[in-house]
Amino acid sequence: MSPSAGREWLPYCGGAPVPGDLFGRWNLDPLLLVGIAVAALLLWRAGETAIQRRLTLAAVGLALFLFVSPFCALSSALFSARVTHHVLLAAVLAPLLVHALPEHRTRWPGSLAFWTGVQAVTFWLWHAPGLYAEALSSDALYWLMQISLTVAAMGFWAALRRTSALASVAALLVSTVQMGLLGALITFAAAPLYAPHFFTTEPWGFSALEDQQMAGLIMWAPSAGLYLAAALVIAQRWFTSENHGMPA
Repeated sequence: MSPSAGREWLPYCGGAPVPGDLFGRWNLDPLLLVGIAVAALLLWRAGETAIQRRLTLAAVGLALFLFVSPFCALSSALFSARVTHHVLLAAVLAPLLVHALPEHRTRWPGSLAFWTGVQAVTFWLWHAPGLYAEALSSDALYWLMQISLTVAAMGFWAALRRTSALASVAALLVSTVQMGLLGALITFAAAPLYAPHFFTTEPWGFSALEDQQMAGLIMWAPSAGLYLAAALVIAQRWFTSENHGMPA
């Protein structure tokens, strides 16, 4: 194991909980709560339809779950919870935020290929063991990680809105493959790689390596599956519209 294994980690969500105290570990950081409230108000006011406002409520609920509920503390203990957190940011929260806004407000500069690459690089970068470990000992780096993952994913989902179905399906399939590849590398690593979790998983019934393998599987299957599902939905709509447009 790394020499950093004995270091005391102080992640933003607090020290790693044990099962008995998890449900008392709500994160009531006033700056965080104000930030979520302000973002919710801005999104609500920007929404132009009832569907967009419902998506705003869903996004706010997910943000509260990720950053305020005890799940935030659980991600300090289990790498698998942290990976789930990141997957929900990129593949659920980001598209909710994008589609809660009118399309003209999500026309960010940059092509779909650009944002596909940015999202992939950002995701791989923050799951490099060294940088990941630093993010769990610095509030500034922690928030840089969360914001950059979310913004990169929002850029990707926003770009999908304004490109052709064929290009969108291709980009989603690329994202499926790169997410699956990163998940496979984490799953089949021979030793635990993420120092902040070397000594935090045992109370939950997992070794550090077992927790890491579970995290890799989450990234490999459910995460990649979300991108694949989006590709299939877009492909189905494309084929339906093409068939409807064919002469009888």
